[in-house]
Amino acid sequence: MPLPRSRTERKPGRLRSLGATAAPLVALSILFPACAGDYVGRTQGVRRSYEAQDYARALKLLDDEAKGPQVDRLLVLLDRGMILHAAGHFDESIAALAEADRLSQQLDGISISEEAKALLSNERQRAYRGEDFEKLMISVLQALNYAELGKDEDALVEVRRVNERIHKMITDEKKPYEQLAIARYLGGILYEDEGDWDNAFIDYHEAQKLQPDLGTLAEPLLRLAKKTQRDDAYQELKKKYPDVPEKPLGRDEGQLVVIVESGLSPEKRSAQREHHGERGVELVDVPVYRDRWPRTVATVQVGEQVQSATTVTSLSEVAKVHLDDRIGRMLAKSLASTAVKAGVAAGAGALTKSEEVGVATFLLLSLTTRADLRSWLSLPAEFQLARFRLAPGKYQVRVTQRGITNEQAVEVRPKRIALAIMRKY
Repeated sequence: MPLPRSRTERKPGRLRSLGATAAPLVALSILFPACAGDYVGRTQGVRRSYEAQDYARALKLLDDEAKGPQVDRLLVLLDRGMILHAAGHFDESIAALAEADRLSQQLDGISISEEAKALLSNERQRAYRGEDFEKLMISVLQALNYAELGKDEDALVEVRRVNERIHKMITDEKKPYEQLAIARYLGGILYEDEGDWDNAFIDYHEAQKLQPDLGTLAEPLLRLAKKTQRDDAYQELKKKYPDVPEKPLGRDEGQLVVIVESGLSPEKRSAQREHHGERGVELVDVPVYRDRWPRTVATVQVGEQVQSATTVTSLSEVAKVHLDDRIGRMLAKSLASTAVKAGVAAGAGALTKSEEVGVATFLLLSLTTRADLRSWLSLPAEFQLARFRLAPGKYQVRVTQRGITNEQAVEVRPKRIALAIMRKY
């Protein structure tokens, strides 16, 4: 009577199949290790502390994140620069954003190995390079930092960098972008403060083209159009802003511009877009921006004067324009990624002589096909401005938004423009 077969002897075919399937899956798990959550998920505590104005804790938590994946290094620097800026640590913010700017430029050089890895896995395997508008915002924040420190020349250098970069994007890269009105308006403030009336008018005028309804913020446009003898421009502006006074500044009169960095920038969410190709209609996972801040207008009070702030730039809208411009390229890259994964899966099936292995490999690789939802979430949603003409002296600026009031002390000097920058959430 034959001896009974062992469990191993009884099902050799099944064991061979399982072993062949497991080998490529183990290799793939080594090639693409799972991260301990993505950057957006890991930094929720940073954002909660930041939005509660507990900047010290936000920075401490961000220090811990700096030890994390190097693919998120740029985001750590960007968030650090914004948090330091909001906290009023302008010198430290300048240093962090300068490092972010250098890293961003380095990352703009294409890494062939990283691109290949992203095709086989997903965009989250790549170092975050930043959206185009985020790269521009580095210079905008740097300009504000320098302006707060009284370094107007350095601030103007950053304003020019914004305009030069976006001009290159439009002319050389054929991207349908417009300049950031906040950069142009800030340039007008800085030039006017230096007494460069012509360049001040030009930058204010460019800002007005980008944001046609400046309201009371158009006051220097009318005043400087008259001062620089731009009669046609003055008449046109007077028709557009008939109720805005433009009398010359008094001998001892000064000005104050309050810049409210308002709200929370939009966040990326995953969505599916249809792509009509050779294989018919395919659904592709792409990021889209969703607002996370109910828009409200800040009220600004200085002494007895009270104004509603005017939105000069909505980063929520800018972000959507820039991302929409990339959708076509993202769709193409996602489809290329699917093709590469199909090729790898076919190779795994041929190598193991198992159709099951090929199918399993493709399914595993397909699980990694996710949209990259990382973004610079510490940015404001809008830049809202209010402008005042005041006698020289010290004032308390009170900014109220969503029922919460914050105050900041400021000194106004004769013939000069003081800036007060306040972050509101």
